[in-house]
Amino acid sequence: MRPTTRHPRVLPGHRAWWTAAVTAATIVVAGAFSTMPGILQGPLHGEFHWSRGSLGLAASVNMVLYGLTAPFAASLMDRFGVRRIVVTALGVVTAGALLTTVMDAAWQFTLCWGLLVGLGTGALSMTLATTVANRWFTTRRGLVTGILSSAGVLGQMVFLPALSWTIDHHGWRPSLVTLAVAALVTLLLVRCTLGDHPADSGHHPYGSPAFVPKPAPVPGAARRALAVLRDAAHTAPFWLLATAFAVCGASTNGVMWTHFAPAAHDHGMPVTTASTLLALIGVFNVAGTVAAGWLTDRLDPRRLLAVVLTARGLLLVALPALMSATVTPPMMAFVVLFGLLDLATVPPVIALCRTFWGDDSAIVFGWTNAAHQVGAALAAFLGGVARDAFAGYDPVWTVLGAACAAAALLALTVRRTPGVSVPRRGRKALAAPGTRC
Repeated sequence: MRPTTRHPRVLPGHRAWWTAAVTAATIVVAGAFSTMPGILQGPLHGEFHWSRGSLGLAASVNMVLYGLTAPFAASLMDRFGVRRIVVTALGVVTAGALLTTVMDAAWQFTLCWGLLVGLGTGALSMTLATTVANRWFTTRRGLVTGILSSAGVLGQMVFLPALSWTIDHHGWRPSLVTLAVAALVTLLLVRCTLGDHPADSGHHPYGSPAFVPKPAPVPGAARRALAVLRDAAHTAPFWLLATAFAVCGASTNGVMWTHFAPAAHDHGMPVTTASTLLALIGVFNVAGTVAAGWLTDRLDPRRLLAVVLTARGLLLVALPALMSATVTPPMMAFVVLFGLLDLATVPPVIALCRTFWGDDSAIVFGWTNAAHQVGAALAAFLGGVARDAFAGYDPVWTVLGAACAAAALLALTVRRTPGVSVPRRGRKALAAPGTRC
């Protein structure tokens, strides 16, 4: 008989793909939480008579913490392992969702949804996708990043219509309990199956001909995250990418996922129908993000990023003319095109972070993603304020469309020098001559 190895291969295919699948399932559930502020606005306003601005504030706090948590979560994964951080984060979002069902004041909504859910989903953000892709894949990183990035919107697509229907027929509290149950089931799946590193099971990273030993835990997670930020902040590419990504967040998470349904309802469209359109955006988002990942492996990511932002800006400017009480062919065209572009910015930004910052790219992308969420938070809050002030969202779409055009120009100014990356903490950062601020 042949001797057995210490780590038998029990799953068909490379284990990296199974790890990516479990990670995608986690991000799907986390993505479902990001859709709730938009469909909760009407029910909460009707039951508690809270202003749109106060509801937008809770969404803004959620988005800011979502972004600020990400770089620290990436560093904590290097310290304690991916599985522990993901399990903890899923427990936190479950608690936040359940506590939201018993609130009776606006500040409690900000605490439960803004603080707890924001912290939990921040650890399950695209930095998780970046960490898994960097550890488990040597080739196909762009494609894997695109797949995992699209998982968040896939969660919106899967859960949004069902959650909207639940709110319409049973109230908003059962919809939150549904999300909490989904998070708990995912927690058990992650606890049993998610791997921290290929070396733990005796595997090579996908595409690597050699075995890669697991790095030793990196102490001082918070200190390391701040040190990486300090070094990256001395380079122009970081600020250019962060600014462009902030506009990206404002024009997607901040306004579309928070205010599209209320804006469509202002034109007479039922909230359930508007939520279905958002879900359809998620359908095409998957294809668009995967395609962007595939293109990132083959094209200049700067130009790809600029094209995506320009096209998105044109769509936002056109949106006021497309709004109506019914679903029209022009609105369906908007849904398809915006879906293809919604998260297509993520793979090229991650690729540029990897080019400049190498092993620290997951943390740097976390900080860049924090800028994304700050932009989203501002749009979520100011969008609600604009609705209260102007009795409509038309100025919001126009301003964000112009901002996307400016961000596209910033993306083209990022100087890319292949093979040069920022050294790890403790040394000065050099991306390319003349790029230091």
